[in-house]
Amino acid sequence: MTSTHTASTPSDAGYRHELYPYRGRDQFVEGTLGFIQEALDGDEAVVVAVPEDKVSLLRAEIPAEAAVRYVDTTMVAHHPGRLIGAWQEWIKEHVAEGRPVRGIGESPWDEIRNRAQAQELHYHEWLLNKAFADGPAWWLLCPYDTTGHGAVLEEMARCHPEVRRDGRTVPCTDYAPHTPFAFDPLTNPCDPYDELVYARGDLTAVREKIERCAERHGLSGRKLRELHLAATEVAANSIRHGGGQGVLRTWGEDHRMVCEFRDAGYIKDPLVGRSRPHGMQIGGRGLWLVHQLCDLVEIRSTPDTGTTIRLHTELPG
Repeated sequence: MTSTHTASTPSDAGYRHELYPYRGRDQFVEGTLGFIQEALDGDEAVVVAVPEDKVSLLRAEIPAEAAVRYVDTTMVAHHPGRLIGAWQEWIKEHVAEGRPVRGIGESPWDEIRNRAQAQELHYHEWLLNKAFADGPAWWLLCPYDTTGHGAVLEEMARCHPEVRRDGRTVPCTDYAPHTPFAFDPLTNPCDPYDELVYARGDLTAVREKIERCAERHGLSGRKLRELHLAATEVAANSIRHGGGQGVLRTWGEDHRMVCEFRDAGYIKDPLVGRSRPHGMQIGGRGLWLVHQLCDLVEIRSTPDTGTTIRLHTELPG
């Protein structure tokens, strides 16, 4: 299945999203320190969300202070669906003070475990433009080490309106705000896989099917309970919004257990579930919970083909 969405142009609302391609640690430090110093010279706050080894490099030059905050990315770094909500929380305090804010955000690309995770991280970069198009004005720099990753630099460039070169910010000629994000087709389920057609009244059967697959792959305890809760939310949404029924498939793949749900519904908003629900919000709470409970969530939805949601849970060991 190939699914597409169209992003908004962020510059209209004052949000700036800048790519910083670099090679090696020296270039990383040079570019990011220059960005931080520009912010400090302009009395701006800076939120730094980078892998721990990069944090130590920057802290050695600029310790944490009132204007520079190093955030703990442990709970979100490997979970693309949680990152937009995290950035909303990280910058909220500075925005409320009326202070200009910049961010430095680098995903742990060297620790990518599979193609599905890589694609969801690229999709997250693309979605940032839509997520903050109508929000507060702020500036996010995304360092990207081209050492060993140069082949996908063009894919990253398509997600960023600006690029930093030689200490200067210039428009990114590869950025195409009105070009839909094109997903790779979802991989086929690994054999053997189990399948269940479910409808109203079958949520217990859904949980039992997942339980049997989990038992075969050694998944138990808290992780299994979280998967049960997430799967129940998705299956219930299928019944409520996807034509009254859906199809569940379960299998093991690359040290993960995968639960796939297919139905005839259509999820119009690609950002649903990626921001923490507010008190008066109607809808979106279930998918937000799903993103918090699963290690990776893939959502593909079009009016013609319906919706496919895959829940990935890392297996022990």
